[in-house]
This record gives sequence, structure tokens and C-alpha cells, in this order.
Amino acid sequence: MRTATLGPARRAESLAAMADHELDVLVVGAGVVGAGTALDAATRGLSTGLVEARDWASGTSSRSSKLIHGGLRYLEMLDFALVREALKERGLLLERIAPHLVKPVPFLYPLQHPGWERVYAGTGVALYDLMSMARGHGRGLPGHRHLTRRHALRVAPCLKKDALVGALQYYDAQMDDARYVATLVRTAAAYGAHVANRARVTGFLREGERVVGVRVHDLETDGEYEIRAKQVVNATGVWTDDTQAMVGERGQFHVRASKGIHLVVPKDRINSRTGLILRTEKSVLFVIPWGRHWIVGTTDTDWDLDKAHPAASSADIDYVLRHVNAVLAVPLTRDDVQGVYAGLRPLLAGESEATSKLSREHTVAHAAPGLVVVAGGKYTTYRVMAKDAVDEAVHGLDQRVADCVTEDIPLVGAEGYRALWNARARIAADTGLHVARVEHLLNRYGSLSEELLGLIADDPTLAAPLQGADDYLRAEIVYAASHEGARHLDDALTRRTRISIETFDRGTRCAREAALLMAPVLGWDTDRVDREVEHYEKRVQAERESQLQPDDLTADAARLGAPDIVAG
Repeated sequence: MRTATLGPARRAESLAAMADHELDVLVVGAGVVGAGTALDAATRGLSTGLVEARDWASGTSSRSSKLIHGGLRYLEMLDFALVREALKERGLLLERIAPHLVKPVPFLYPLQHPGWERVYAGTGVALYDLMSMARGHGRGLPGHRHLTRRHALRVAPCLKKDALVGALQYYDAQMDDARYVATLVRTAAAYGAHVANRARVTGFLREGERVVGVRVHDLETDGEYEIRAKQVVNATGVWTDDTQAMVGERGQFHVRASKGIHLVVPKDRINSRTGLILRTEKSVLFVIPWGRHWIVGTTDTDWDLDKAHPAASSADIDYVLRHVNAVLAVPLTRDDVQGVYAGLRPLLAGESEATSKLSREHTVAHAAPGLVVVAGGKYTTYRVMAKDAVDEAVHGLDQRVADCVTEDIPLVGAEGYRALWNARARIAADTGLHVARVEHLLNRYGSLSEELLGLIADDPTLAAPLQGADDYLRAEIVYAASHEGARHLDDALTRRTRISIETFDRGTRCAREAALLMAPVLGWDTDRVDREVEHYEKRVQAERESQLQPDDLTADAARLGAPDIVAG
């Protein structure tokens, strides 16, 4: 398999190819489900296209809790099938599909009631472990263990002594969600899929009742394309209803958006060797290890305002701080919050008024001849959703199509990752990079790290860290534009890296340096560099302003003060 390089030339070629020849399957929306659907279709030998209105994972799929998990709380709802399916997928991702991107993470669950709670929660966690082992995909994750209060406080000294009587510790997994999607897209492209971001669907092509393709507006060149396909898959998440409205078909279900916000705080603000999972009156709250930071979240509230830029209000931030501080010996303050992000869950509506009770299972339907819709679900089970969407599309193809093979398809960067990890000290010696830098690259790019090391060999200045964001090398910004389809500064600082939530200035200090690194790859002149930097700074300013507002309505209005950038 060749590695796909998603630079500007490849994007132009992909759009031209999609317009020139009818595709078997065209996927609309490049979140995790859309990208997974494109990979599934391409690996069955189908001619495949993927178009995305903004950037890969720019919606829900870059704003999650960044967990790959079975959904321990779904056991309490007796949703055994969903948990079993998710645990199988967790195992596949850890062991076979993406060991370079998906990593084990420990969680401590504080017990607050003696006796019955340990039995009740312990039984649930034991069942969780048992279900993962039963499918043969529990290897690599330690089993749960029961801790006394004294032991729990040694593992997590951050906890108030009176906040627990004991604890349970168990393991799940985590990943960088946006990086995962970018890698999925590159894998699909490596298997022959034509992919283009910043390509917005503006309408559907129809012949009678049948959908036969889409009209696409290229937001980078202002070009217009008609892309024809035997089957179109709508994988637009929280935009599902809007996309369906273009074709006049809503289907049998409705997708409702639930907002979840997360806070990012420096590692030294919470003294713990493990993540935490805490109960709230509405849902659960996670404290998740994240490199040199913690991610704390989330909320679960109905959202019917701007879907592209959901805003975290002051009330949201206070809610998360209040609940985490209920168990922390040294409380977090607003000044400890380094980054904030808000995302929308695409929930299938109609089962309950409360969004926290809505189904995380997914639905696939032929909404019209030639048009398949996939909606709902959770990040962990994206591969199953993609399989079901392509299976449904295959029913509308007049040809014999192979079964799904993605269970056995490693993502680009997975092959050879473990061997390179074992050789990381030698790689560090050969390249002059610190071994911690090599580990950082391997855990973000896997064996594709060799491509970044090639950029550094050609230009040794790229081995330096970014000023003001020294977790990341200058080479990573160049690579984002040359290999990963980043078209704008925001793409590089918000999704290819996580600088926008991992620095107190939210990336403004390194914005110009990053834009100048992207400029030669993307053909930007000085005016364009200035525009990209100005747009990014305005976006950060608008987000900060929104986070001071008291409620959703005022936060949304403040966030919309910074419009999306136009390439022009």
C-alpha cells in the first residue's frame, strides 16, 4: 500500500477525478464515520469519493472526550449489546488497527458509600472486563482492581480524604480524535479514495426520485463541480437533518444535538497518577490524562444554535469546575483553565426528552433511491457504523461487492510502529533529536514519522520546536500542509496539532511562525499570511469572549463575532 500525501496538488486531482467519472460511492462528511465509510468502501474495491465542507473532523469528531471506551455507564442502562460491540472495537483499535494512535488509560472511580457501592460498582467493572476478554480483545489492558481509601489516595493524592471510602481502578483507551480522523482519511486515500476538504455540498442531483450525485462548491478556488455517484452516503452527523433537507427527504429519524464542553488544565494542577471518573446528578465527569495536561469534562445539554461553532458559556465552565472541585483537595480556578472546547453529540431523537438518555446506537437507512443516511452512534463504534452504511449502499449497486475487510486493515502508520518504538533510542541518536521528541512523533504518526524525519533531514531548522508551543516541532506544521490536507492556519493549530487548547495564549504566540511555515507549501503571499493570522487571532478572541457570557444564547452570539475564513 502506498502512503497518500494529501497536499494541494492531490486535492485538486481528487476533485477533478470525482467530477470526471461516476463513482460507486460518494460520502458526504469527513468526521470519523464519513472517513471510516470512505475507507470501508475503498477497501471493498469500490470507486469512492469523500467531500467535506470544512476540515477533516472539524465538527464533533475533533471535540470529543478523546476516549475509546466500551461505555461503562451503558452497562447500568443494561445496554449489553452496545457495550459488547464497543469493547470489541476498542480491542481491535488497540491491538491491530491503530496501536500508534490508541493507548490504554487508567481511571479511578471513588466510592462514597461503604459496603453496597463496592459490590454494585465492582460487579459492573468486573462484567466490563469479562465482556472485553470474552471477545478475545482484552489483551494489553490490565484488569480492574479494588483499592482501599489509603491506597486510592496514594494513587490520586489530589482527592479530598472525605470524598471517598475506597475506590475501583479500571482501564479504557484514548486517542487524539482529530488526528485519528486525519489518519483515517489518508488511509482511505491510500486505498484509492478521492478526498477533498473545503468542498461543500450545495445540492443533490436527481433523476426522477433517484439521487445520482451532488453539486459541490470548492471553497478554496470558488469552483463548482457536479459529482455523480451510484450511491451517496450522508454522514454529516449533527448536520444530518440539514443535509437531508437539501434533497427533500428527512427519513424516519431526527438527529438532535447535545453540547458537551471540556476544560484543559496543566498536569501540575491535579496531583494524580490516574484518570478519574466521577458521578454527577446528570451524567459522569471524566478527568483524563492528556500529555502534559488534563482534560476535564463533560456537560450534556440540548443545543439548537450554531452547529459549526458551539460555544462554551461561563455557566458551562462553572458547572464542570463545581463538580470536579467537589472531590479535589486543591480546587481548580478559572486561572487554571488553559483551554476550553465545546462539541455536539449527534443523538437519535424520539426516545427521551433528556439528551443524556438518548440512544448512542446508530441508524442506517435508504432515505431515497441512491441516498443512504447513517446517524447516531459513538466514536468507538465508527467502524461498525461505516460497515453498515456501505452494506446498505451495496444493496443499491448493480454489481457483486466484497464483504467488509476493515477489521483487518491497519491505518497508515500502524505497520512497523512497534519495531520503530523499540528502536526509538537509536533513532534519537541518528537524528540528533531527544528520545522524548522521537516518542512524541511515533505516538502521533507511527511509522509515518519517517516522513517527518525526512523533512528535518532536508531542512534541519524544522527540528526546532515552535516558539510558544514547544511540545510541537516546526516540521509538524509543514507536514500538516504538505501531507495531511491542512488548508488554513486554524487547521494546523486546532486539529493537526492541539496548540489551540494546550497553551494559555491558545496558539496566538506561534500563529505567525506557523503561517510562515505553511506559506511555501500552500503558495501564500505576505497578505495571505497576515489574513490567516488575523483570522486565527479573531477566532481565539471570540472564543474567549463567549466563555465569559452567562448562557448559550449570549455565548453563541459572541462566538459568531469571528466569521469563517474565506480563501479568496
